[in-house]
Amino acid sequence: MSHSKVAIVTGAGTGVGKAAALALLADGWRVALIGRRLQPLEDVAAASHSAESCLTLSADVADPDAVKKAFATVMSKWGRVDLLFNNAGVSAPGVPLEELTIEQWRNVVDINLNGMFYCLQQAFIAMKAQSPQGGRIINNGSISAYAPRPNSIAYTATKHAVTGLTKTAALDGRKYAIAVGQIDIGNAATEMAAKMALGVPQANGEIAKEPLMDVKHVGESVLYMANMPLSSNVLFHTVMATNMPFVGRG
Repeated sequence: MSHSKVAIVTGAGTGVGKAAALALLADGWRVALIGRRLQPLEDVAAASHSAESCLTLSADVADPDAVKKAFATVMSKWGRVDLLFNNAGVSAPGVPLEELTIEQWRNVVDINLNGMFYCLQQAFIAMKAQSPQGGRIINNGSISAYAPRPNSIAYTATKHAVTGLTKTAALDGRKYAIAVGQIDIGNAATEMAAKMALGVPQANGEIAKEPLMDVKHVGESVLYMANMPLSSNVLFHTVMATNMPFVGRG
């Protein structure tokens, strides 16, 4: 399948971003892969067997000028943006909040909240101006947008804030045919989540191994949301390892 739709995926070199980018490319999308390190992005492009449909751009989403330049490059090459998967994110060390350094706090806020806003804003500017007008934005929330893990105050606070970005942008995007939704992911098998299978702290103080799901199912979920007509929107979509300790009390 081939079509002219253009997607931007941030944090596209690894994990969830990589899975989403590969799913979109396999479906015929043209995809701009954005990340801080160029080599992982080029590896994803090569793995897709659709290198001609890829654009790899090194950019730090925490830098608003770098985000603006990246969007301008995509617009210059392909003329529009139909989808932003606002995915780039980091966590801080799992230490008690009173031991978290200000630098560690700010790094998470700069990437997970400020960076997500910078990308969201540039997507709005592009989607509002293009013809036909409109597009879709999918923000990567997390189960942490609802429920914290122990010693995760920076990550959890920013992911709760992402929900506010999603709801407000969904409201503000209506008049421009911009559909905004959020995917909340629980225990996908990525480098970031690999420690779950080894045992992680639980709310009751115990250490427990947690089940993981194949990250390709997250990519398929993003693709499902991406391919809906702009007259329909998945506002919140939770995809999780079936037996992870989230629903109920563990």
